[in-house]
Amino acid sequence: MKNMEKELLCPVCQEMYKQPLVLPCTHNVCQACAREVLGQQGYIGHGGDPSSEPTSPASTPSTRSPRLSRRTLPKPDRLDRLLKSGFGTYPGRKRGALHPQVIMFPCPACQGDVELGERGLAGLFRNLTLERVVERYRQSVSVGGAILCQLCKPPPLEATKGCTECRATFCNECFKLFHPWGTQKAQHEPTLPTLSFRPKGLMCPDHKEEVTHYCKTCQRLVCQLCRVRRTHSGHKITPVLNAYQALKDKLTKSLTYILGNQDTVQTQICELEETVRHTEVSGQQAKEEVSQLVRGLGAVLEEKRASLLQAIEECQQERLARLSAQIQEHRSLLDGSGLVGYAQEVLKETDQPCFVQAAKQLHNRIARATEALQTFRPAASSSFRHCQLDVGREMKLLTELNFLRVPEAPVIDTQRTFAYDQIFLCWRLPPHSPPAWHYTIEFRRTDVPAQPGPTRWQRREEVRGTSALLENPDTGSVYVLRVRGCNKAGYGEYSEDVHLHTPPAPVLHFFLDGRWGASRERLAISKDQRAVRSVPGLPLLLAADRLLTGCHLSVDVVLGDVAVTQGRSYWACAVDPASYLVKVGVGLESKLQESFQGAPDVISPRYDPDSGHDSGAEDATVEASPPFAFLTIGMGKILLGAGASANAGLTGRDGPAASCTVPLPPRLGICLDYERGRVSFLDAVSFRGLLECPLDCSGPVCPAFCFIGGGAVQLQEPVGTKPERKVTIGGFAKLD
Repeated sequence: MKNMEKELLCPVCQEMYKQPLVLPCTHNVCQACAREVLGQQGYIGHGGDPSSEPTSPASTPSTRSPRLSRRTLPKPDRLDRLLKSGFGTYPGRKRGALHPQVIMFPCPACQGDVELGERGLAGLFRNLTLERVVERYRQSVSVGGAILCQLCKPPPLEATKGCTECRATFCNECFKLFHPWGTQKAQHEPTLPTLSFRPKGLMCPDHKEEVTHYCKTCQRLVCQLCRVRRTHSGHKITPVLNAYQALKDKLTKSLTYILGNQDTVQTQICELEETVRHTEVSGQQAKEEVSQLVRGLGAVLEEKRASLLQAIEECQQERLARLSAQIQEHRSLLDGSGLVGYAQEVLKETDQPCFVQAAKQLHNRIARATEALQTFRPAASSSFRHCQLDVGREMKLLTELNFLRVPEAPVIDTQRTFAYDQIFLCWRLPPHSPPAWHYTIEFRRTDVPAQPGPTRWQRREEVRGTSALLENPDTGSVYVLRVRGCNKAGYGEYSEDVHLHTPPAPVLHFFLDGRWGASRERLAISKDQRAVRSVPGLPLLLAADRLLTGCHLSVDVVLGDVAVTQGRSYWACAVDPASYLVKVGVGLESKLQESFQGAPDVISPRYDPDSGHDSGAEDATVEASPPFAFLTIGMGKILLGAGASANAGLTGRDGPAASCTVPLPPRLGICLDYERGRVSFLDAVSFRGLLECPLDCSGPVCPAFCFIGGGAVQLQEPVGTKPERKVTIGGFAKLD
């Protein structure tokens, strides 16, 4: 039990627990300490004793003799009134209060406020197990000493017995005195002398009954009365024995695992100690770097201060020189001094030629002095407003000066991220995240057998921008991808993993060819030949007018410009949900050209493209693979007809499955297996199978799209045509 003392210390008094209480947050605190904390918080009278144990005979003089009168019990009618009124009142609560006071206790262990309810400490359980552990620990570390009787007159004798009911230790004589024959105390069972008395069992703080069950919902021990109360109505309640066995098994299993990995614990301790040393060294280095940078900023500011003060000094000296010269000029204008005195002496000259010669130059000087006197203005301003500094931006920068932060975890844009011929990954940083210089992409396949050891990811470093292409993915696989940013502060956290399914076969690249069976009046093919729109014309209007007279609807067909002659191929397209009737599929190139090239605008109403032949031939006895396989889409639904269901193998107890409709996914995928003569229609987003049909692959097979009425189809554009950064899966070359 050595080195265990810190687990037995109360977080308030830092001494061993004395009558510890279990808080709702599962931490423990001494009962006296809890009362003191509640008193400091302003809760007076809420520190009731949870154990409700009898007072020790040694604590009050009134119980020194068993012959003293006993307290009379309340009458039955008073007990009934107390039960009906909610067990009476207690300090801190007014009788009949509509909103009882809820007591909050600041837990010193978790630094959080826990709710004790309106009963305060009286509603908490005592941790008797912790008390027993503390007592055993005291006995193991103490040198040993006799326990004295608490009822003897000085000097007390050595105690030989203890009484849990009386909560006191006795010598033989005192025990007989306080437990006389013929009284209720005579039935008390003596125990070994001890300084810590506990109740025999854990009692319910609400009903003072022994707890017999455990409420899993509230995670609280309950008694029989608690079970029938509304408080635990509908909760999962199990006997204490079951909860005891379950928790003991879990604790034993966890403890066995820890004891069986002591080498690992010691290794981790060494690693943590090494981390502590590195932390101390790194912290000191960080302090020195910050101090050096701040000193550098101070040196720059000091140098800038000196240069600014020098500029102000030079400007000041220049102004003072100009003002001094102006003062000297004005002093020369005083009577009898300077220029004025000289002019007064010149005026005394009587020789006219000499006067004219001297007064000519003097007159110019006097004229300038007169003009300066009339338009007086200081030669320099006394204000230095032009030398004021605007340090608002710099002060803001210095105020915001802080440590560099790594980028936050990127958010992958699932609407723009998808897998087709390549994987296109798009992401963005959270709004308040520090910028990232570049990103690291990690990816791996999840459908391969797991290998022993840590999970191995493929990594691509220094990816610029917020999107990337991953080329050459394996077909029919599931990839998991994640991204993290990097800047001067280091690498940030990874984004959440995103899982992408790759197509089940290599992607077939083709364009739409409107030369076969396409009517330019009703079909409009885009310039890039990847989209087509059907506009219903006059034939559909006439058909609607003469629908009951045997008029036939026209079918417009668009084929792909590529034919498949081997292997497996996959392509995807998006059908406008507002399309009236569209058929997407494949067929033999020769049969498609034969059926639609130069054919009249009307097609037999008995023709069913899903079956590949006229419906009258269904009576034929020889079953052959149809030359066409189409999936019918209309008004945002996919029609899986009876014939198509039968071809797909969808049968019920009484024969082929009945016709049904399923919602139209955002994209449809078509997978053609030429060697097997099978074509599958998939949800191109989740790759969930919709329909599988046989197909006659005796010749070249090409994609086909049929329109009846208005509709639109858009081929999925290959990812490789997007101007994004490319990262080759399986390659090791460093890309720009």
